[in-house]
Amino acid sequence: MFFIAWLAPALFLNIWTGPALGATMTVEDSLGNAVAITLPVLRIVALNSDSLEVLRTLRAGEMVAGVFSEIAGNRKFWGDLAEKPKVGSWRDPDMEAIAALNPDLVIAYGWNPGPGLEEKMALFKIPVLRLDFYRIECLEREVRVLGQLLGREKEAAHFCGWHRRQMDMIREKITRTPRRPSVYVESYTDFHAAGPGSGGNEMCLLAGGRNIAGTLSIPYPRVTSEWVMSQNPEVVIKAASRGNGYTAADAQRLNLRRDALAGRSAWNHIPAVVSGNIHVMDSAVWTGPRAIVGIAYMARWIHPAFFLDLDPRALHRTYLKKFQRVPYRGVFVSDALPEAAK
Repeated sequence: MFFIAWLAPALFLNIWTGPALGATMTVEDSLGNAVAITLPVLRIVALNSDSLEVLRTLRAGEMVAGVFSEIAGNRKFWGDLAEKPKVGSWRDPDMEAIAALNPDLVIAYGWNPGPGLEEKMALFKIPVLRLDFYRIECLEREVRVLGQLLGREKEAAHFCGWHRRQMDMIREKITRTPRRPSVYVESYTDFHAAGPGSGGNEMCLLAGGRNIAGTLSIPYPRVTSEWVMSQNPEVVIKAASRGNGYTAADAQRLNLRRDALAGRSAWNHIPAVVSGNIHVMDSAVWTGPRAIVGIAYMARWIHPAFFLDLDPRALHRTYLKKFQRVPYRGVFVSDALPEAAK
């Protein structure tokens, strides 16, 4: 059955091919909660870049009614989506601005913003769906959930099939590697390691590394320089935030952070620094829908002999062209550590 609805004020024609108008679909969010949502969903507020990227993968950009304010810093990547009405920060959105857009759905991370989002949106009878899209093991399930909800099952299956093939290729090679090199994975804040439960830890393990913070008790533990040195990591990988790799002409921003890591007091004795195996990765490929690209880079750094034929840039180019429909450009990882700095 087909339903035709005129959506004011945009006044574009949207054809819904799912259940009857007014039907309810119950889906499971990233926290394991059952969320009932009235169909069809035609107007969406996306509170973060990961959900917005998945919406574009599902070819549902026309459904976006409002976006997080930080999108303004990356207009070249987001194109027309960057001109959508802004509803405040992804951490602290403007509830009144969201309500004024009269969306059918708000998509947020599992834990951010806090439960006040549901409490406020309930006053306006606007449902909130918390989907993370940054945990690699849950990504495909969450993409399928959103695809089903929006009537974009075909697009979701297309992405998930491609994503699974890339992951299976990396996993198969990892099973044949003889050892797991030790890796120090540092999140955006200095000396905050990526511990168990973090996206960075998950990526490291999938790339065949042994995360030296993997046995600590929390996802982002604060560690000391002395502790890192005592672990003698063979590889050091750090995430770079507040950047914009898509518009970068060179790796200077990332190289400066790499050099700062290598120059930390007494770190010249760490095996990773001695060998030059120290890297910084732009947030665009650090967890999120493009984590597969970040994992490919990690695999090259952790197991270079096993992944000589793996080209992370080619993988990234395919993703951007096929699913985001934007050209490949920019710089997303630091250069190799110059010989003179080792």
